[in-house]
Amino acid sequence: MSAVAEKGTGTKNFLTGLKEAIREEMLRNERMVCMGEDIGILGGAFGVTEGLQAEFGPQRVIDAPISEAAIVGSAIGMAMMDRPVMVEMQFMDFISCGFDQIVNNAATMHYRTAGDVSLPIVIRGPSGGYGGGGPYHSQQNESWFAHSPGLKVVVPSTPLDAKGLLKSALRDPNPVIFYEVKELYRKREIEQMFPREDYLVPLGKASVRREGSDVTLVSYGNPVYFCLEAADKLAEQGIQAEVIDLRTLVPLDEEAILTSIAKTHRVVVVNEASRTCGFAGEIVARINEAGFELLDAPPLRVTREDTPVPWVKPLELHVLPSVDDIVQAATKVVRF
Repeated sequence: MSAVAEKGTGTKNFLTGLKEAIREEMLRNERMVCMGEDIGILGGAFGVTEGLQAEFGPQRVIDAPISEAAIVGSAIGMAMMDRPVMVEMQFMDFISCGFDQIVNNAATMHYRTAGDVSLPIVIRGPSGGYGGGGPYHSQQNESWFAHSPGLKVVVPSTPLDAKGLLKSALRDPNPVIFYEVKELYRKREIEQMFPREDYLVPLGKASVRREGSDVTLVSYGNPVYFCLEAADKLAEQGIQAEVIDLRTLVPLDEEAILTSIAKTHRVVVVNEASRTCGFAGEIVARINEAGFELLDAPPLRVTREDTPVPWVKPLELHVLPSVDDIVQAATKVVRF
């Protein structure tokens, strides 16, 4: 697989990038607080907030009751009083329990107050499948929030981006929904060296993970690595694939996508979420609107099937996108 990460002594994983980002922003801004279920004494379900309550105290790292609606509602109130809030969802599947507070209150507050009120809130947590979590612990539901004006949506794929994007999100004056694909948390193959200085990645800027001339593969989160592996397999057939990692869905870096398609004239868009109304469809629509004349073949999507994610491993792998699915789609558009 093509390497995104720089491996070796001193490298750090995705989870560490998140942990460092939160701690550094807590140190930088003494008004910032963290809220979530079991994020204090336990340190979070996956250990992202481990040690933070001991360092900053229970008034800044708050163990909340099991009510996502109450957590987000409380965070909105704090943010209105100029207290930036990091909200952890134990799993992003359960963000739906706080849906009303997020899309009807947090997303609209800046608009409804004619810009007088900002809500510096980041709602983050683990998402995605491939780990045998079943339908309640495997969702990738980012399109819900990309559809709600007023929310930014971020899905990093590398440890450095996890850190840099989360720090940028925590400094943003308005709500950000931040997806962390849990399969990447401790994945050793993608570990990276971290710079000593303050490290930020701007929201709304995609990254070219691999350059190519024959077909563009557009993705974000875990499927970026599937695209890179597919690009290796395509190269064996003489097909050079370019891989674009969006990193941020809202705002979307359309320029990066169109620049790549202007070179390759073919595109496959990959997302882990289900096909109908998934974000891959939005990307294809924008390509058709803004870059139709650049295309030599119809854009294709590779997505999860329109079904809940099964618990049984063979069925889970059957419905989720795979490297072979991407290779087949890319080969099809190249041969069109």
